[in-house]
Order: sequence, then C-alpha cells, then structure tokens
Amino acid sequence: MTSVIDTIRLKAEEYYSEILAIRRHIHKHPELSKQEKNTMEFIGSKLREYGIQFKDNVGGFGIIGIIEGQEPQTLCLALRADMDALPIQETNDVAYKSANPGVMHACGHDVHIASLLGAAKILNGLKDQFRGTIKLLFQPSEETYPGGAIQMIRDGAMENPKPGFVIGQHVFPFLSAGEVGFRPGMFMASTDEFFITVKGKGGHGAMPQTAVDPILIASHIVVALQQIVSRNANPLVSTVVTLGKFIGEGRTNVIPETARLEGTVRTFDEQWRARVHELLRQIANGTAEAMGGSCDITVDRGYPYLFNNEDLTGKLINFAGEYLGQNNVKPMEQKMGAEDFAYFAQEAPGCLFGLGIADPALGVGPNLHTAGFTVDETSIKTGMGLMAWLAVNLLNRNR
Repeated sequence: MTSVIDTIRLKAEEYYSEILAIRRHIHKHPELSKQEKNTMEFIGSKLREYGIQFKDNVGGFGIIGIIEGQEPQTLCLALRADMDALPIQETNDVAYKSANPGVMHACGHDVHIASLLGAAKILNGLKDQFRGTIKLLFQPSEETYPGGAIQMIRDGAMENPKPGFVIGQHVFPFLSAGEVGFRPGMFMASTDEFFITVKGKGGHGAMPQTAVDPILIASHIVVALQQIVSRNANPLVSTVVTLGKFIGEGRTNVIPETARLEGTVRTFDEQWRARVHELLRQIANGTAEAMGGSCDITVDRGYPYLFNNEDLTGKLINFAGEYLGQNNVKPMEQKMGAEDFAYFAQEAPGCLFGLGIADPALGVGPNLHTAGFTVDETSIKTGMGLMAWLAVNLLNRNR
C-alpha cells in the first residue's frame, strides 16, 4: 500500500504541469491590491473544478475554500496565500510576461496562489486520510494598508469553523528551490509609514534672507530623525527608520513653499513602536519651528510584528524534514520586512515559512519587488506538496 507521504509526492509530480500553467496564467494577468477581481474569479473556477466548496468576495476579493476530512469538527487548520501584484514594469523576456503594463507579480504571490491550489487539489483527494477541516484563505491586498488579512478577519474568515492553527509560505530568493526555511518566535517586523509636509516661505534663490527655506528645514529633519535609532532605541530591539522620498519642487533660482518627506518605521516591540511615533512628531515639529517654519506629519499605522508560534513551528520543522530531508530545512533570521499574515497569527497559533526559489545552478537571483524578479518554477512542486504534507500531519498528529 502506498504511504501518504508517497501519495503526496506522486500527486505533486502528477499535478505539476497543471499548477505550473496556473502560475503562469496568474503571472501574465497580475492585478494590484483591491483590484483582484479577475484573480478571484480564476481561483474560484479552479476550486469549482476540483469540487471544493468556497465563498468569494471576502474582505474585498478574497476567497475561503473548505475541505472536510474525517471527523470535520475535530480541528480546523487554515492555509493562506496572498493574491495581489505590485506597480512595477516587468523586464523579464518570457512568454508569460505580465500583459498589464506597469503591474507585475514581483513578490511571488502568483507562486503562493498556485502552490495553495495544488495543495488543495492534493488534499481534496486525501479526505479519507486526515481528521478535521482545512480552510483555504486566498487573501487580497497584502501589499497595501490596511491589508487584506484584517479585512478578511472582519468578514469572519477565522470563524465558523475557527482555525486552531494557520500556516502560510512566502518565496525567498536566497533559498534554493527544494529548500524551505523556518524561524520560531519573532520573525518579521511591524511596519508603519510616515508623511511629513514641511512648510516655509517661498522666495527667490538669490535672496534667501526673504524666505524660509523648507528644503533646508527638511534636510535637518532627515538628519535629526536618525537619532531615533542611534540614541533612543534599545540596541537589543531591532529598529529601522528610513526616509525613502524627499520632494522639494522649486527650481535652481526658486525656493519653494513646501517640501515633502516620506518614510517607514520597522520594529519588534509594540510599546517602543508607539514611542517612535511620538518621537517622529516631536523631532519634525521641533526642528521646523526652531528654523522658522512648521510641518504637518501623518503616521499611518501598518501591520504588527509577525510571531511564529514556537510549538507549531517546531512541529512543522520536523514534518518538513520528513518530506524534504532535514538538510533542506534551513534556519532563518529575523527580517525587517513585514507581512499582514501577522494578523492571522494573532487570531490562532501561526507560522509563515520561507519557500526557496533560487535556481541551484545560478544562485540567488533578483530580489523581491524588482522588475527582474523570477523564480525556479520547480519550487511550486515543493510548495504544493509540502503544504499538503504539513496539513495532513498537523491534523493527524496534533495531540
């Protein structure tokens, strides 16, 4: 008799060409956050084809699928994939290159969708091999605040049935195809964005004494904000304050009325996170006023830090080692990137793990969120098979 692990491996191989075509279709037809209607309908068509019940338009264009095994009330496990693309013009020269100008799946969400659909097809054929219920969460709008996770939660995604665990995977270009990575405990940072408009008094560049230069004020604010990390943060609490945009639309001989700064804050401590917001306002306002100007500052609160439940992650590491071989299961470091999967992990013990996508022969390729981002597509076979294996084992062996 074929064992469950061998069955999953065989099905991952059997379904690979179909799931590969799904990934390429989604890659060719990317949709931005809050615009994923066609992606939702395509996923729905596949779930319908597989005979999996689902509900769409959850938290926007999200989908929830349900697969019931034996004794469905015993335990519920949620598996999550995000759906949205990024406003990037793709430079890859492939047959399935993005057909939507200025929009690209540059963060691997097409791989996430395809892998979860592949896992769903495998699991739907194994309903007599596991106890409990599997909830499939296809989540929109991961790339744009407030994020699709919290919107799906508000629409009841984590209720009826309520998951006892939630698992997700994310592509990582520094892991090779066939490898996965896990990090128990603190994994990814919280993320907030801030926007500062510095107000001065415009004037002629040849007569600066008649003006209040907002570009000079903004420059001092940029430098002053660096003391948040260097002189206010606990060195043992990772913190990033980065300014990524500085606009002062004057001319060579024109001092403008205003200047604009935009940036991000990342950390792993909620009390300190709130304190950073206070310091941003104090430093920006104080610097502007001291130099004769003023400023408006807005802080958009983003995603919380992501904590991988240690007990759950430990189990998944062992299960992944059984499926892939322990040498292909790698430890991962904390990341200052952010993920709204963190909201799901606040509702139930959760784990987001890394799926390797680098071609072993070529090494690490272009990074996430770049126009040349690409994947070794054999990683999809790993992703769908491993997700199915983790689900079956967590439901059957969680005692």
